[in-house]
Amino acid sequence: MSHPVRAARRRVQTDHADLVATIDDCADAVAADWTGSRPTDGGAIADALAETLERRGVLETMPSVLADVVDATGHELEANPVAGPPYVVVTSRGPLLRATIDPGRLVVRFDAFEVVRDSGSAATAAYRRRDGVRVTVSLE
Repeated sequence: MSHPVRAARRRVQTDHADLVATIDDCADAVAADWTGSRPTDGGAIADALAETLERRGVLETMPSVLADVVDATGHELEANPVAGPPYVVVTSRGPLLRATIDPGRLVVRFDAFEVVRDSGSAATAAYRRRDGVRVTVSLE
């Protein structure tokens, strides 16, 4: 793991633990609405999560979190991030922060859901709630 990745991960874990906890709460609220078998519509999950994050004020804080995480790496953002693509994206797995810095693209994933495949011949992808939120930081 490179120095920028370690620094970014440490900053998220130490200074933004409340954000991770709020994402966890929002994901719980989304999953509470699931009935029956595991959901298979990733777009619906992403939309429901984005709506819940927005209601809780999380999306509006994510650009400043991204700026802080980039600052922890010792690099600078090329532009001020906004609460939308390409900087902040809500996927079917959870929120994603992206920034281009000198060594490459810094990506911070907050995975609250995971994709599971049925063992049947159709191998349909479905989603389930993770136990907590897995934070992954990478430099691509």
